[in-house]
Amino acid sequence: MHLISFIKNQKTHAGILHGDNSIIDLSFYANQVPNDVNQIIELNSLVKLKEIQAKPTAESIIKKEEVKIIAPIPVPKRDIICVGLNYHDHAKEFHSSGYDSNTSKKAVPDYPIIFTKATTSVIGPDESIPSKNDPTNSIDYEGELGIIIGKKSRNIKKSNAFDIIFGYTIINDVTARNLQNQHKQWFLGKSPDGFCPMGPAIVTADEIQDVTKLTLVTKINGETRQDAKVADLIFDIPTLIETITSTMTLIPGDIIATGTPVGVGIGFNPPKFMKSGDKVSIAISGLGELNNNVS
Repeated sequence: MHLISFIKNQKTHAGILHGDNSIIDLSFYANQVPNDVNQIIELNSLVKLKEIQAKPTAESIIKKEEVKIIAPIPVPKRDIICVGLNYHDHAKEFHSSGYDSNTSKKAVPDYPIIFTKATTSVIGPDESIPSKNDPTNSIDYEGELGIIIGKKSRNIKKSNAFDIIFGYTIINDVTARNLQNQHKQWFLGKSPDGFCPMGPAIVTADEIQDVTKLTLVTKINGETRQDAKVADLIFDIPTLIETITSTMTLIPGDIIATGTPVGVGIGFNPPKFMKSGDKVSIAISGLGELNNNVS
């Protein structure tokens, strides 16, 4: 199931993608399921959603062109939890880029590096990444697999990690590199408004038989910059979930960005930062394609 959020008549709705060009508008089922993706996740409404998806009423099916699809979770409950340096070759390119504030001689971390992005950084597919929000003119892209948590969870072992996952999405962890470097802690460089494109949908976990086989490809103006498999993660998804829940409680709707592979802008000499007019496209097999322009 591909679960989305969209704007219709100036109101936010939840929906299910129905074929290539249509959406099942869940506002027509208000007495059965919430018309809000965060609430759907919190109430674990998948069984009812599958019933609706199997036999939608004709009036609930609308055309994509009639609405504006936005981020599947347009207003996250909490900051997006992110993982840094989680692909070997990216860790090495970052370490040698001159933008790594870590004084360690080791490029590849011994433990997962966890940071967050502000909720106000989230934008949807086809929305513009506002370059004006980086005063240092050093905007970089980072294509990533996003995990959506489905259950309140603490002290989860690796063997049970996939039990708490509601679904997956695509995230662009857009970064103001100079801000990231100047402030050492990454929060400010990662959190400018509009610096977290997400979507187009949350694909429920039951549709992904083996997440490690998913492939991520990032293109800038049609040029392939990143091409990697989720299997290449240094710290796999079970390790990330076990690590995070060992110290904090995850709640339904929490979003984890699992890290970006080699090929980001600072990996080039000189760096290839994004500029106004650029188009960034991130595709993950089975999840769709996230497209955004830089304004």
